[in-house]
Amino acid sequence: MASQHRRSRLVPRIIALATGIAAVAALTACSGGGGDAGNSQYGFDAAAQDAKAPITVWVDSSREPIANAFKAANPDITVNVETYDGNSGGSDSFKTKVALFDQSGSGWPDVVFSTQQNDTSWASKSNNGGQPFAAVLNKGLLSDDFLTGFTKGANDPMTVDGNVYGVRNDLAPVVYWYNDTLMKQFGYDVPKTWEDYQALSDKVAAEHPGYILGSVGDSFQGPYIYYWGAQAPIFQVDGDTFTSNFSDPNAEKATKLIDHMLANKTLVNDSVFGADFVQKYSDKVLGMPGPAWYSGALFQNKDSLNAPAGSWGAADPLSWSGSDKVTGAVGGGVWYGSSHSTNLAAVAKFLEFVTSSDDAVKLASGLPAYQSAADTWLTEQASSGYYVGDFKSAITTAASSVWNGWGYPSFSAETAYASIIVPGISAGKTQADLVPQLQKEYDNQAQVQGYTVK
Repeated sequence: MASQHRRSRLVPRIIALATGIAAVAALTACSGGGGDAGNSQYGFDAAAQDAKAPITVWVDSSREPIANAFKAANPDITVNVETYDGNSGGSDSFKTKVALFDQSGSGWPDVVFSTQQNDTSWASKSNNGGQPFAAVLNKGLLSDDFLTGFTKGANDPMTVDGNVYGVRNDLAPVVYWYNDTLMKQFGYDVPKTWEDYQALSDKVAAEHPGYILGSVGDSFQGPYIYYWGAQAPIFQVDGDTFTSNFSDPNAEKATKLIDHMLANKTLVNDSVFGADFVQKYSDKVLGMPGPAWYSGALFQNKDSLNAPAGSWGAADPLSWSGSDKVTGAVGGGVWYGSSHSTNLAAVAKFLEFVTSSDDAVKLASGLPAYQSAADTWLTEQASSGYYVGDFKSAITTAASSVWNGWGYPSFSAETAYASIIVPGISAGKTQADLVPQLQKEYDNQAQVQGYTVK
């Protein structure tokens, strides 16, 4: 019955997709195989189209299965799947590679997956007078019916002047994950505020030393989980102006919270994806704030925490007492279609498949950005019995509570954090010691990218 219900939901999208494919085919026929400059229905100058042309898709290793699922479901389309780092950690590999193709005038991939939402800031703009890499998706390439199916706000970071340049793969709101088994064993309550969280850390440090409440050993945790979730205005953009203010009261509270918990050893500086973390803490994690995708990446991953069913739960995100109940977000990958593609019909079909199909739900490690897929994923996770408590409510609440004060400039918050904070803490310095250097580096990066620093 559930499968039939999902298929019934896909029928309108399949009809809409067929219409879009027909439009692309018509464009090719009318132009005699050549590009039609200034196509109003696409919002960019389409290349000469060939419905039989192969498409090249760049994905990270985690997205390779869904790309291969598309290949299996569409044997009439030749798909070359190439893996790369997914731009993880703000590596800029996507931007660097595209810049080389822009110089040579050829070689662009047809579809790219990126873990970074800020790629739109450069991919939507002309490079040295050339055509922007990212194809406009809402001027006829993807139907309005399909695009309105995304969770409200999901594609906002990829929308510039009303043009949608990318579609979200998943949403990554931060919730509070807790080890229900250990919390009950030790008689602790799940924290509801950042103040509760710090108070719990003191109890754990005194009563159960060696047990932990999280990590800041990955470059995304400090900026996106702790500062973003604490409404700290350290990474903001207003037009062409960039602002980073670690002296703001919320930023200072976040800095002190991190230092406090590093000092009492309930917060560690190990990567949650490292073998050392699994070896040292797999049975000693009482809880941690983290994104929705921790569900598959950590707890249900046999190579990570591999938690037994019924031992973990997700609770509403932490917030400051008396403040807005908001949270941070950690990524939420993006799919981009190339404006240079010679098979836009295949690109459109691919983008729909990887975000909204049954396979997209089945292979998702976190909350899909497409609303119907998200509903199915949440229901299946909640009914599986793997998580305790109201898993669906916690994730849904977090998804609608992401603080909108965070910015998406053309550089990542992770790069400087990884080079300054993570090694600095390992060397014995405090967060407070290091944030002036971090703010300076954010300001420097913003100036290099052409922003006015306020």
